[in-house]
Amino acid sequence: MFDSLTTRLQQLFKNLLGLGKLTEANIADALRDVRVALLEADVNHKVVEDFIERVKAKALGLPVIQSIQPGQYFIKIIHDELVELLGATHSALNLGANPACIMLIGLHGSGKTTSCGKLARLLHKQGRHPLLVAADVYRPAAMDQLEALGKQLGLPAFVKRGEADVLRIARDALETARATHRNVLLFDTAGRFHIDEPLVQELVRLRDFLKPQEILLVLDAATGQEAVNVATHFNNALGITGAILTKLDGDARGGAALSFKAVTNKPIKFVGTGEKLDDLEPFYPDRMASRILGMGDVVSLVEKAAEAVDIEQARRLEEKMRKGQFTLEDFLEHLRQMRKLGPLESLIKMMPGGEQVLKQADISKHEKELRRMEAMICAMTPEERRNPAILNARRRLRIAKGSGVTVAEVNTMLNRFAQMQQMMKKIGKFEKLMRRMGGGGLPGFLGR
Repeated sequence: MFDSLTTRLQQLFKNLLGLGKLTEANIADALRDVRVALLEADVNHKVVEDFIERVKAKALGLPVIQSIQPGQYFIKIIHDELVELLGATHSALNLGANPACIMLIGLHGSGKTTSCGKLARLLHKQGRHPLLVAADVYRPAAMDQLEALGKQLGLPAFVKRGEADVLRIARDALETARATHRNVLLFDTAGRFHIDEPLVQELVRLRDFLKPQEILLVLDAATGQEAVNVATHFNNALGITGAILTKLDGDARGGAALSFKAVTNKPIKFVGTGEKLDDLEPFYPDRMASRILGMGDVVSLVEKAAEAVDIEQARRLEEKMRKGQFTLEDFLEHLRQMRKLGPLESLIKMMPGGEQVLKQADISKHEKELRRMEAMICAMTPEERRNPAILNARRRLRIAKGSGVTVAEVNTMLNRFAQMQQMMKKIGKFEKLMRRMGGGGLPGFLGR
């Protein structure tokens, strides 16, 4: 999402690191570039001017520290101010009541219903018992969609077709939640293509009846400054408690994310990072600032790995690698564990310098190669996976046909795997030698 802004800022930082000292003149030049980068990213004009003034005040008052280059200090100021601009700290949901009520509001097409399902999944994983409530009485497809999401998630959805009174739906949903011990209600409310008075008044009546702990505005990040205008209207009318920013994985320039907190004084609480129901993340301003500046987001990457990877399974695979007993069956298991972490491109973006790696490498080519390898291994019998030595020409032809590749590609994959096995055996032998000599082994990929 922030690709263009990140590229501009990284080029600026390269120039700053070469400066021997900061002066009013070169600070002014740097800030001019920052201003242009932020405006091109569709950040609100007033927000940009306030940001520039804060950075300028801090940069001109920099203390002289011999061990830190002035350029590095200037970059730190920009990072810190970006964190403040994005909201300073992570803002968690208020779920103190039982049941807690959350209203999801927004315009048509912003992703309200899908975000409702994603948030329900996230809360369920945290040990909560959510109930999805279809509170859009104008669009039957919204009820159908919410019901389908509930079935997909294995969670209940309260749908009352034919009922036009939203308050009656809300009252019955509350009674159902209490009777079935559901402790969080997620209300998927009606939307419009534009903000109008009837929509606002209906939401106000629902808010007054429910007295919800959270009113979350669902915003499409791709709408840029329009998203900020929508946020201002809804906040003035309803007093929102925060936002869910959707389509953060798209090609939006990032202006909505960088402007929202400054304009509304309300936090972004979650971001949608993809189409799957798992693709909703809590919003951390410091991590997002690091991503924008091209510093990666290692903390989120580690959290994603811890959630997706079976640690015991990974340890067992590591032990097999060390002993040189790693088979194609194990490799298939490893590929599937990697797949759980998400697209390779999104993982690389979380690493420091990841944006540069993506520019220099064709990641889509590597993704296709991994999928082809998985298809080839899946076309083998369990015996062939455990013992590739039995793969004669006839078997290799069958595998090629079964996985939609050529025999040459099967041969290449098997040769690479044989080389990998040899390397693992050498590492295993080297570790044994090190232990005999009184040294420690090589650190494993699990940090042992």
